[in-house]
Amino acid sequence: MMKLFCLSIALLAVHSIQAAPPNVVVFLADDSGWGDYSINGNTNIQTPNIDSLSKAGASFDRFFVCALCAPTRAEFLTGRYHSRSGVLGVSTGQERMNTDEKTIADSFLASGYATGAFGKWHNGSQWPYHPNARGFQEYVGYTSGHWGEYFDPPLEHNGQAFRAKGFIVDVLVGRAMEFIETNREKPFFCYVPLTTPHSPFSVPDEHWNKFKDSPVTMRGAEGDKEDLAVTRTVLAMVDNIDMNVGRVLKKLDELKLTENTIVVYFSDNGPNSGRWNGGMKGKKGVTDEGGVRSVLFMRWPGKIKPGTMITPIAGAIDLLPTLTKLASVPMVSTKPLDGWDFSTLLLGGETKHGSRELMNYNGGRLSVRTQTHRLDAVGGLFDMVADPNQKKDIAAEQPELAAKLAVKATAWHEEIFGSPYAAAPVGGKGKGSNKGGPKNEDKRPYPVGYSEFPITMLPARDGEPHGGVQRSSSAPNCSYFVNWKTKDASMTWDIDVHTAGEYEASIEYVCPQADVGSMIVLSFGDAKTTGKVIPGWYPRLLDDQDRAARKGESYMRDFHTLSLGTIKLAAQRGLLTLRALEIPGQSVAEVLRVTLTLKSK
Repeated sequence: MMKLFCLSIALLAVHSIQAAPPNVVVFLADDSGWGDYSINGNTNIQTPNIDSLSKAGASFDRFFVCALCAPTRAEFLTGRYHSRSGVLGVSTGQERMNTDEKTIADSFLASGYATGAFGKWHNGSQWPYHPNARGFQEYVGYTSGHWGEYFDPPLEHNGQAFRAKGFIVDVLVGRAMEFIETNREKPFFCYVPLTTPHSPFSVPDEHWNKFKDSPVTMRGAEGDKEDLAVTRTVLAMVDNIDMNVGRVLKKLDELKLTENTIVVYFSDNGPNSGRWNGGMKGKKGVTDEGGVRSVLFMRWPGKIKPGTMITPIAGAIDLLPTLTKLASVPMVSTKPLDGWDFSTLLLGGETKHGSRELMNYNGGRLSVRTQTHRLDAVGGLFDMVADPNQKKDIAAEQPELAAKLAVKATAWHEEIFGSPYAAAPVGGKGKGSNKGGPKNEDKRPYPVGYSEFPITMLPARDGEPHGGVQRSSSAPNCSYFVNWKTKDASMTWDIDVHTAGEYEASIEYVCPQADVGSMIVLSFGDAKTTGKVIPGWYPRLLDDQDRAARKGESYMRDFHTLSLGTIKLAAQRGLLTLRALEIPGQSVAEVLRVTLTLKSK
């Protein structure tokens, strides 16, 4: 009897262990192409840790994301096409995900999981767009799209700015590992949206030294025009990613969490340069195959059979329904999903899904992908089985299929934007001729003043320069305001104050010693507060960190905080304006951001 009792207890213990909710770790690389991994045939590099996720788990044969960063993140987070959630671009407010959307983290949090995100958010900065308002209890990283400092970077922790020590990916993965260890006794959902190999092309010596003299034997479609300095740096950056994935996998082993942890790895768009990508047409920014195809590896020991290959086409929109089903987590969103649940296939069963079309939309250009064909943004039709590199347009040979997919495209566009889709002309540039798509602007104000998140950062990215003031670079995400020289010049932010009250105001600035002393005023309606630009603060540009030249991001400096005292803000929408009252020198200052902190109601 005692033996039977002990056996029953043991069986109950085993059942309890088996029934424990699985942990989830999601890696999202930034600007890494399908071809950046040795498992896909790239002999320029070895990526053993990333490859191991495929070998020990599942690979998705044809997995599609978006042409740019923020849209993919929104699709992963919501299970819905990014255009439905208000994400229409990557900067100046277009990257923000509507606040009525529920995220995958909301679902896991509601089911008792600890939730954390560590890295590049890129779906809104201010509360309630901030990750802490989107289901993530813990957040370390930056909310912008580009970041200009990869060594000892300025980051934030739950809304509080700080400067880290070390290389940005190493730092963020280290914080993710701390989160995993802290929550090892309970289920956790850990999202690690990496910041590389997005430019600027900076990487530690230990990785750069492996590739700085590399012959780069596998070249991209640009051939001799390929920028080998960029390619070598990207290889080094992916090498760093692989090392960091290995750190997390080792931590899971040490904590004996491997068997009950789902690990996911994918990227947010095609490669950000003309490097090797399997010969596919297009790269980041375009909706052809090479611009939107990504790896997707998923490992869950004992549940997903090693070497599993998922052959039906899939996309970032499928991750939310798939991961919540694998973890038996109810979805809290009441909005209809675009994504499909692939859990049955991953666990060795058969799918009940029929045929589907995946839509890839970017800036007025729409491409439709079926299991076998792609209708591109200019109406070309390609057999992706016989012609995976889109060499031969067969629209004239199969007009019925081309017309059918064109009807699908226009119906989708009309559903989302209220207007039919007009294909861009062959050879067209920019956003094509589509008149029905959304304009490249965002009229939503930037929210300020929530008691649960009292600090609101308003970076130059979210403001508008006037009267000669300029951005420091063409990429707003990584810019600051410069050329502030006259009293007529100003910077404005369209804000909506949620809570009326006293706010502490400050700016992050640099100013040469010869120009100190300008009197500046920050105003909102009738309210205002003034300050004097002092002391002089103009440290050197951090222009010695890169392995390849910058093209989009500004070189950064160490900005200084200047308090402007308090300002009483009414609960209303209006323009927050920063301008100068007195300018004793040649210029006022360069401004990185304004920060408003709610002190009292």
